[in-house]
Amino acid sequence: MANTSVMIVGVGGQGTLLASRILGNVAIKKGFDVKVSEVHGMAQRGGSVVTYVKYGDKVYSPIISEGQADIIIAFEELEAYRWLPYLKKGGRIIVNTQRIDPMPVIVGLKKYPDSIIEKIHSLGAEVIPVDALKLALEAGSVKAVNVVLMGVMAKYTDIDKEDWLNVIENTVPARFLEINKKAFELGLALNN
Repeated sequence: MANTSVMIVGVGGQGTLLASRILGNVAIKKGFDVKVSEVHGMAQRGGSVVTYVKYGDKVYSPIISEGQADIIIAFEELEAYRWLPYLKKGGRIIVNTQRIDPMPVIVGLKKYPDSIIEKIHSLGAEVIPVDALKLALEAGSVKAVNVVLMGVMAKYTDIDKEDWLNVIENTVPARFLEINKKAFELGLALNN
């Protein structure tokens, strides 16, 4: 199997690192060689966070260069646009339609760009917009956005739902398990 390169991008506090652990663990469970690398930036201050996850028969490095990501999972629209150059031609970008204003927007120095999803479409990428915040709230917690997005991604893999749920059960703290299982199911069931 050729390697699959996935970038998970978002803002500090959105759960990107848990999502990368879930993805990495499910790939390990399926017997793939897996490499994960996390770049935190100013994550604790709401800054950009990116995680690289590569899996396949043999992976030598987790780093994904521009034009190499098979899938980008963006937890926020502006982060999707920021990391779009890393998506390979014919790649897929799953975008949470939530907007989180970065500091320059908050202090009035910049304006949040309009029509980001449409701009990404116009550049030829396959875009899957998801109101993951709405689905997370339906599951029972705003913090389940990450697992909703994992559910959406799961539709585009050859990995069985049961394997994903087993990894979630072994990765998520018990007190949040039912919420996260429901969040995954809602993402998986979403018609895009």
